[in-house]
Amino acid sequence: MAGRDRHQAVFVISVAAELAGVHPQTLRIYERKGLLDPARTEGNSRRYSEHDLEQLRRIQELTAEGLNLAGVKRVLQLEVEVARLRAELVRAREEAEAAVERTHQRYRRELVPLSQAVEVFTRGRG
Repeated sequence: MAGRDRHQAVFVISVAAELAGVHPQTLRIYERKGLLDPARTEGNSRRYSEHDLEQLRRIQELTAEGLNLAGVKRVLQLEVEVARLRAELVRAREEAEAAVERTHQRYRRELVPLSQAVEVFTRGRG
């Protein structure tokens, strides 16, 4: 699906179900359980995006591993939280690195080379 926004809702329920290898009713159940949230047209028809299909594949992986739908929902929530925290950590690291670099630059401007410091010190004692 190169060139298309993966969040663009383009698939009707029957196509999404076929692409995922499930019955359309399964998609309705997942939606009712809060696992999927497809877009809606003005006529209230469901439209699924590539992102929705990726989410559906993840749901299928987790149920195949033996999780019930409540467990799947919790895992999906935790995965979103982990991704958010990772992004926050990356931002915090970048900010810390930038602060350290600013501090180093400030020190480089303020520090007097040792040879100059010794000269000043020696002249003052003499």
